[in-house]
Amino acid sequence: MRRMDEHRTADRAEGPPNQRLTAAHWGVYEAVGEGASLSLRAFSRDPHPSPIGLHMLEAAQGPLRVRRPAVRRSWLAAGRGDLAQAARGLRGQEPFVEVDWDTALDLVAGEIGRIRGAHGHASLFAGSYGWSSAGRFHHAQSQVHRFFNAIGGYVRHADSYSLGAARVLMPHIVASMDELMAIHTSWEVMAAHTRLFVSFGGVPAKNSQVSSGGATEHTVPGALRRMAAAGARFINISPVRDDIDTGGEVEWIPIRPNTDAALLLALAHTLLAEGLHDAAFLASHCVGLERVAPYLRGEADGQPKDAAWASGITGVPAARIVALARELAGSRSMLNMAWSLQRSHHGEQPFWALVTVAAMLGQVGLPGGGFGVGYGAANMIGSDHARFSGPTLPQGTQGIPDFIPVARITDMLEHPGEPFDYNGRRYTYPDIRLVYWAGGNPFHHHQDLNRLLAAWQSKPETVVVHEQYWTPTAKLADIVLPATTALEREDIGYATRERYMVAMHKLIAPVGQARDDYDIFAALARRLGVEHVFTEGLDSAAWIERLYEQARDRAQQAGVTLPPYAQFRAAGVVDLARPPGLPQVMLSAFRADPQTHPLRTPSGRIELFSERIAGFGYADCPGHACWLEPAEWLGSPQANTYPLHLVSDQPFTKLHSQLDHAGYSQGNKVGGREPITLSRADAQARGLQEGDVVRVFNDRGACLAALRISDGLRPGVARLSTRA
Repeated sequence: MRRMDEHRTADRAEGPPNQRLTAAHWGVYEAVGEGASLSLRAFSRDPHPSPIGLHMLEAAQGPLRVRRPAVRRSWLAAGRGDLAQAARGLRGQEPFVEVDWDTALDLVAGEIGRIRGAHGHASLFAGSYGWSSAGRFHHAQSQVHRFFNAIGGYVRHADSYSLGAARVLMPHIVASMDELMAIHTSWEVMAAHTRLFVSFGGVPAKNSQVSSGGATEHTVPGALRRMAAAGARFINISPVRDDIDTGGEVEWIPIRPNTDAALLLALAHTLLAEGLHDAAFLASHCVGLERVAPYLRGEADGQPKDAAWASGITGVPAARIVALARELAGSRSMLNMAWSLQRSHHGEQPFWALVTVAAMLGQVGLPGGGFGVGYGAANMIGSDHARFSGPTLPQGTQGIPDFIPVARITDMLEHPGEPFDYNGRRYTYPDIRLVYWAGGNPFHHHQDLNRLLAAWQSKPETVVVHEQYWTPTAKLADIVLPATTALEREDIGYATRERYMVAMHKLIAPVGQARDDYDIFAALARRLGVEHVFTEGLDSAAWIERLYEQARDRAQQAGVTLPPYAQFRAAGVVDLARPPGLPQVMLSAFRADPQTHPLRTPSGRIELFSERIAGFGYADCPGHACWLEPAEWLGSPQANTYPLHLVSDQPFTKLHSQLDHAGYSQGNKVGGREPITLSRADAQARGLQEGDVVRVFNDRGACLAALRISDGLRPGVARLSTRA
């Protein structure tokens, strides 16, 4: 018989009669009223709801919606995409012509067939960047990949802009990022055990508003306060002071941007020099200290990586660095690092250095000790709710192996047929003729928009985009197909480690002639002769039910019993709170017995030195954490020309650029301009005052922004959120 505390049932799903809910990345929202009086309010079970999603309704019905299929004028006149390069260069510069759905679908299917027949499947690039929907079935990334696998294959992208360096690095030295994110020490355990929480990059509440599948119970603000109330001490090492709020005192160490690896190496040096490292843990659970220690001592290059050395790089006083190392060794300590630190030149190094210091402290796997890579980066990190694979649309079998790392779109378009290196292997850029994008906006995410624009306008023969709004990517397409928002369809809201599973209701009729991505792809599959492969004879409603029932089996294995589908739809919410009495899933098993519970690294242990990475022969990523000077930083010669370091953080009023046109985001602007923040000293040195419109520029581009002045920003740093 199963013990009562080993398995909880979720069939107590409950909700008010006829309660209508929807879900977004920012949370769950309740529908109030009907028709013209319809509005959204925060989910009553959410202790810290995000206001962003409250403005979805106005955005969905606003003037920026794509309402009908549209084709770029010169492309439509030709009827196919093999135009002269000059005509491709008109993308984004000429009007669109609206057409009926049959015409649009015939054009798209014909173009896929033409290019596939002439150049093969490796000429088709299907892009998506999974923030397109919180619903599990109407997830554009899954839909577009399933469709292109159904027709025989396509060139895909791997990894993410959010975690490009970490996703490749971390499996070699400790574990994959997906695994680490799901097994972070819970906030509850840290409140009970952690006495010193040191975060590189803070724990920004604005970032933790979201989860990739939808936040359902926002826990980070309350968790930080509970830790503070329990006696934990907080240190924020960041150019920005206000990216952590515990409701109490936080020590701020205003580090020079992009120098965190140097500070961490100095902490490691102090631990080693003063004998504060845990030699037994390093011997039993780690490999490579004997290769790292000579580097820390400076035996090869004559430069010890000590506190005095790091102080000159980071701007942090040497005495504070030494004291911090001692404090970490003398407390139950949690080291945390924001994702932003690996989104920089040599971004592998701070993450590797963080793991190195945590391993030297010997607290990895202890309750409340060790390291975290993203507390505050998303709502689910630090959650201890049930973990299982939720409703997921199968994407089919990849027809061809070709791929690129996600951030190399421009390189791919500029250099077809040329080699590139990735994770120790050499690949070749494909020759892309058709770019198909559903879910995402590369002209927000990409790192060099001028290069991307030039390649986008010159290389592909055809660009097809599914979009809800007239984003830059839509304006730079050849064919734009209007897609529905989450408010216009039914679905299931679910995300790993979130507390609730939600039955999402269709709240409004499709705006204009918008269609679900699934219906668009089903119609294209019919025209290309693979309708049954794509649909399996199911409509959206049948698929949603099937995906739910399949998830019930996986949930059962995780100790959660989901109610039957009809009961779930009627109740609207299933509570997935962690069953009481079950052990935390952390690195504690590895700590207890690394032989029985090894890591998935080559050695089965934490790799302070990686023979595998060293064997790649990459000059910019040797076999252990090290200090590699960034190409651009405040200690470089470029700082004489451009003395400000631009920090581009996540805005608090939107997710990347999503809902920028909604009232909440617009209300944060000054005269329609996105705000830029300077320290008081930097503003005074330039004769600037609060509210001034300023020109922000370097060699690559410029924009206008409205000035805000802060005493919580390191001098020499400018803060301008993404999508400005």
